[in-house]
Amino acid sequence: MIFQTQWILFRNRLPWVITRKKQAKLRELDAQKRRVLDEETIRHESHKIVYQIENMHIFKEAQTILIYYPMHNEVDLRHLVKLHADDKKFLLPATHHGSHKLEVREYVKGEPLKKGHYGIPEPQTPEYKGKIDLILVPGVSFDKKLHRIGRGGGYYDHFLKHHPHSFKIGVCYDFQLHDSIPSSVNDQKMDRIVTPSETIG
Repeated sequence: MIFQTQWILFRNRLPWVITRKKQAKLRELDAQKRRVLDEETIRHESHKIVYQIENMHIFKEAQTILIYYPMHNEVDLRHLVKLHADDKKFLLPATHHGSHKLEVREYVKGEPLKKGHYGIPEPQTPEYKGKIDLILVPGVSFDKKLHRIGRGGGYYDHFLKHHPHSFKIGVCYDFQLHDSIPSSVNDQKMDRIVTPSETIG
């Protein structure tokens, strides 16, 4: 009976395990391609994405926007803050050791940031708990069905699940966008994906 129960549990978990292994393999391949990007390419491609986003109706209407601090050659959206800090409120995420909770804090242009648990610069302002109109989401891999693969910690999936009314835009380089990627029921889909050369959704 014990063996049968263990087998049922393993059988039910098997698809999830296979999906996660496929995601890990793709995550490493795309992360490796991103790591070798040079500064000029990052700046040029990031500006293309910033231009597309700031001309979207959803961005123009948004009052409160969650962005992220770019790490490991991620698309850099900080230029949005430089251009629009006077008329919009920008937020940055903060993480906590031993927890998958993503906290958000106001990002005030010019105020110093302090490295958090994962070495990512974070604001020292109080936690923001109000409405978020637009969330600009980083990721390692995306697909044209609006699925996303993150770094593997689950922070964004957990956070996005609790903000169903916020419009979610995934941003990535062209090589990070695939026709289809493995996904599971807990992976949160985007409303739109923006690359330097195309917009999906």
